[in-house]
Amino acid sequence: MDGIATGIAQAFGLIFRLDPDLIEIVALSLRVSLTAVGLATLIGLPLGAVLAIGRFPGRTTLVVLLNGLMGLPPVVVGLFVYLILSRAGPLGVLGLLFTPMAMIIAQTVLITPIIAAISRQIIRDMWVSYREQLLSFGATPFQQAQTLLWDGRAALATAVLAGFGRASAEVGAVMIVGGNIEHSTRVLTTAIALETSKGDLPLAIGLGIVLIVISVCVNAGVFLLRGETRIEGAGR
Repeated sequence: MDGIATGIAQAFGLIFRLDPDLIEIVALSLRVSLTAVGLATLIGLPLGAVLAIGRFPGRTTLVVLLNGLMGLPPVVVGLFVYLILSRAGPLGVLGLLFTPMAMIIAQTVLITPIIAAISRQIIRDMWVSYREQLLSFGATPFQQAQTLLWDGRAALATAVLAGFGRASAEVGAVMIVGGNIEHSTRVLTTAIALETSKGDLPLAIGLGIVLIVISVCVNAGVFLLRGETRIEGAGR
């Protein structure tokens, strides 16, 4: 117990004095996850809108597939991206393997289905209320999607935050494609696993505390946005 208490005390010391190694790992983690979330949002929100209001052959199959992809095992995603980016893969010439960009790609593949599936559900529910009004105005499908995305921005933000929460906690895929290289591709989750195995508990605990704070902030944001959405819906 004394060793654990000492480790926790040292961990807070690393945080409060802004240890360079800890800051470097946190900064890279945020850069990778936020970039991946940005890319996944640009793909996922329009895709969710199309699947929510569009009517075309194969739509139901795509919806089922999208919902199934929400549970993609991270290590499988990591393996898939590794094969694509390896020297023998189709994008091997780009030399992206074991770089932050490879981790961004893996996280984007992992969280895009989550953002798209949640946004599809939100927009589908909105479409029930907006459909007659939008059709009476003669809105084109693009204008319909644009209106629903804008009016549902508070609720859709929960989908984005859910994607960020998944990305920031990811370890399997980023370990495979990033390699957990010091000062290059070491992020919060992979660093915690490594430092724990090395017995460097202060740094592992410090990184764990930071990851918990990020997770709590994300979940609090989702909760507050959902509450705001319910209030707005009740006021209409």
